[in-house]
Amino acid sequence: MKRLIIGISGASGASLGCKFIQALPKELEKYCVITKGAKKVLQNEEKESYHSLKEIENLEILDDEDLSACISSGSFVCEAMVVIPCSQNTLAKISCGICDSLLTRSASVMLKEQRKLLLAVREMPLSAIVLENMLKLARLNVVIAPPIFGYYAGKSLQEIEEFLIGKWCDSLSIPSTYKRWQS
Repeated sequence: MKRLIIGISGASGASLGCKFIQALPKELEKYCVITKGAKKVLQNEEKESYHSLKEIENLEILDDEDLSACISSGSFVCEAMVVIPCSQNTLAKISCGICDSLLTRSASVMLKEQRKLLLAVREMPLSAIVLENMLKLARLNVVIAPPIFGYYAGKSLQEIEEFLIGKWCDSLSIPSTYKRWQS
């Protein structure tokens, strides 16, 4: 994999998107879109995660309002995109093809180009509408990968986050080391 788009939308756990970026290989080209809602969540939950992104090698942070950015075009070849976390609002917009931001436009491009798209859908409980949106996208080969941890992964928040990041990397064929199931 050469290029990856990372979207961070405004759901609790936005710092997971930042930590996912930090865990990625340095040589991977990374393009990140952070929504206004995600910036607010990061301010409330974990300020240092957002500020630490500026130190990441090979990372370009794009403005969610810039619909002319490189990642909004199908001619910009990018192997995969993730949205970590994916709010229910973002999920609904992607499911319905609403392209009113760079994040949703980029996801739409991934769908039309039949490239890999992973959504770490947040919130609970899940309404029938949310489940229908997830099913609709899963039928289009979108990877629906909510941040659900394995209890064998460890007890600390850091171990649980490493497990989640590792599972997402596995889905994208990105090498990762994390505590896997051992029988």
